Amino acid sequence: MKNITFLALIASVAFALTGCASIFTGTRQTIQVNSIPSGANVSVGGLDRGQTPLPVVLKKGSNGETVTLSLPGYQQKTFQPQTAFNPVAILNLWGILGWGIDAATGALWKYDPTLYNVQLQKVSKN
Repeated sequence: MKNITFLALIASVAFALTGCASIFTGTRQTIQVNSIPSGANVSVGGLDRGQTPLPVVLKKGSNGETVTLSLPGYQQKTFQPQTAFNPVAILNLWGILGWGIDAATGALWKYDPTLYNVQLQKVSKN
């Protein structure tokens, strides 16, 4: 019986210390990055993630993460995917702790749109 009570207490504390958007939508989100032409190297925050077309997992936050595409013979392109308010956070209702946790973890935000088609420009030869 003590084990069940202890587990119930742990579960209650864990639930109380987690915001709704953190629970339901998480603190990371996948976006799709395509380039024209394809095959561009994709890096996020300076870390290589692969080549386009590529699904990229990003940390959520109000400003989002910085994505850079590079391909030999083309100008490097850097952008920040757009973020928007995550409506799931409304489930926090008046729970200020939940709002605070969702804000601190970035779950208060979501990436929208989730598809980016990036046109790369050729390097001009002078």
